[in-house]
Amino acid sequence: MKFTVLLFAALSAFAQLNGVIDIHAHSGPDSVPRSIDAIDLAKLAKARGMRGLVLKNHYEPTASLAYIVRKEVPGIEAFGGVDLNRSVGGVNPAAIERMVLVKGGYGRVVWLPTFDAENQVKFSRESRPWVPVSRNGELLPETKQVIALAAKHHLMLETGHSSATEGLMIIREARRQGVEHIVVTHGMLAPVGMTIPQMKEAAAAGAYIEFVYNGVIGKGKEFEMRDYVNAIREVGAKSCILSSDMGQVGNPLHPDGLAAFFAGLLKEGIPQKDIDLMSKTNPATALGLK
Repeated sequence: MKFTVLLFAALSAFAQLNGVIDIHAHSGPDSVPRSIDAIDLAKLAKARGMRGLVLKNHYEPTASLAYIVRKEVPGIEAFGGVDLNRSVGGVNPAAIERMVLVKGGYGRVVWLPTFDAENQVKFSRESRPWVPVSRNGELLPETKQVIALAAKHHLMLETGHSSATEGLMIIREARRQGVEHIVVTHGMLAPVGMTIPQMKEAAAAGAYIEFVYNGVIGKGKEFEMRDYVNAIREVGAKSCILSSDMGQVGNPLHPDGLAAFFAGLLKEGIPQKDIDLMSKTNPATALGLK
């Protein structure tokens, strides 16, 4: 009887992750400690039935890593991108122009600055250089250039750790320039801190709002699951993406985190069809996949 229960639980967890794409997966090698490297993560994700991963690194581009992962682990759709922090020259159009030339074409994501963002550095009360995306209520010319490149190359544009106000400015400009796929990076979490009305405004403008498991567990916990559920219901599942933001030492590995995330949402009343929409369909659309 015990074996049957365990087998059912294992099959249920596999079914939950079948076809899932995690657009926020940290892994090694990295300049900060990570719980698993990208190749082992891809093997684990494939074994759990996942469709794909977006490999995120705050300081190094990951298009080349995605190519290597696909070669070593056939059957998983690995993608990379570039996070426009100081290590790549900040909001640097040249970094994007080079990324899209990387063999394989798996560099699909541009994150506006995260840990070096002006909003993040000020929020953290750190005394160090930062990367601005706006000044005096206007997006900087280089920010607009980056947005133009995202449109030109059909990339997924993420708002990074920009403030809620900056995020809405970015979304409006991205829509004006024809960017097809926009994501508000973990919209509820600090230092972004979008309110529900702001998330609804972003969604109405055509952006997806990302909800990450990292925000409801461990050292990164800022909210209870019911807070996410309330926001998802207000915004609408059609405009939300669920991802892990895992990879931190001491946190669950990505597939385990996602399975627990989905189970928590189910327990709070989010139907399975909405979880599938937010973890399978919407991420695929955001990446320009069929």
